[in-house]
Amino acid sequence: MITKLTFGRTGHASTKTIFGAAALGSVTQDEADRTLDVLLKYGINHIDTAASYGESELRIGPWMARHRKDFFLATKTGERTYQKARDEFHRSLERLRVDSVDLIQLHYLVDPHEWEVAMGPGGALEALIEAREQKLVRYIGVTGHDLTVARMHMRSLERFDFDSVLLPYNYVLSQNAEYMADFNKLFAICQQRNVAVQTIKSMARGPWGDKPHTHATWYEPLTDQKEIDTAVNFVLSKPGIFLNTSGDIRVMPKVVDAASRFNADIAGADAAKAAAELELTPLFLH
Repeated sequence: MITKLTFGRTGHASTKTIFGAAALGSVTQDEADRTLDVLLKYGINHIDTAASYGESELRIGPWMARHRKDFFLATKTGERTYQKARDEFHRSLERLRVDSVDLIQLHYLVDPHEWEVAMGPGGALEALIEAREQKLVRYIGVTGHDLTVARMHMRSLERFDFDSVLLPYNYVLSQNAEYMADFNKLFAICQQRNVAVQTIKSMARGPWGDKPHTHATWYEPLTDQKEIDTAVNFVLSKPGIFLNTSGDIRVMPKVVDAASRFNADIAGADAAKAAAELELTPLFLH
C-alpha cells in the first residue's frame, strides 16, 4: 500500500500518489474500469481530473455510485470568467454523477492576462467561491505548468487563500536554479499556510520531438520500471509533496507500483544520483 499524507488543511489522509485522471481522457469504459481495479488494489484514494481531460469525467462517473466515499475527488475548470466557469463546473458535476466534489481548481493559471481575468471582478474565482458557499465543493485550488508557474502561484496565494497548488517537479527541473528558487519559496509558503502541494510531470523523459507518439501523454514518458522507480523515488524523497500519476493508463500501474515500494530511508541525494543517470531533457524552455 502507499503511504498517506494529510492533504493540507483539508484533513483528508490522501495517498501520497494521486491518480492523475487525464489518463482516462481517450480510453473505453472497460479500460477505465480496469484502471479503477488498479487504484483499489494499491489503495489510491484521491482522483484528480479536469473538465478539459477529454472523456475522463464521463469515465469516472459510473464509479461514483459505489465508490464516491472511497475517493477525495478533484476536478478543474480552465474557464476564466464567472459564468463560463460556473457552467463548466456544473457540467462537471453532471458528468461525474455527483452532487459535490471535494476540490475544484483553477486550471493552468499562468498567463498574466488570464490571471487578471480569472482573479478579478466577474472572474472564474467568484464562481468557485459561490460553489463553495453552496456546498457544491469544499476546497479551492490552483494549477499550472511552465517555468513561471511557482511565481504565479505565489501571486495567486497573495490574492486568495487557496487550499492546494499543483505544478511540475522532476529531476530535470530540480537542476534549474531559477525554477527551484521559486519552487522552494512557494513550498515554504504552502508549508506555513498548510496548503497542499501536488506535483506533475515526474515521469517525463522529455518532449516527443520527431518521435512517434506511443502514449497518451503530451510528453515522452518513462516506461521502464527501473527508470520509473528512480523517478518516483526522486519525487517522493522530498517530504510534504504529492505525486500525481502519469496521463497514460499503461504507465500509471508502474508508477503506483513504484510508489508502493518507496523506501523513505533512501536519501534524497541517492535518488538524485540515480535520476541524474537517466536520459532526460527539459519540457519547459521558458
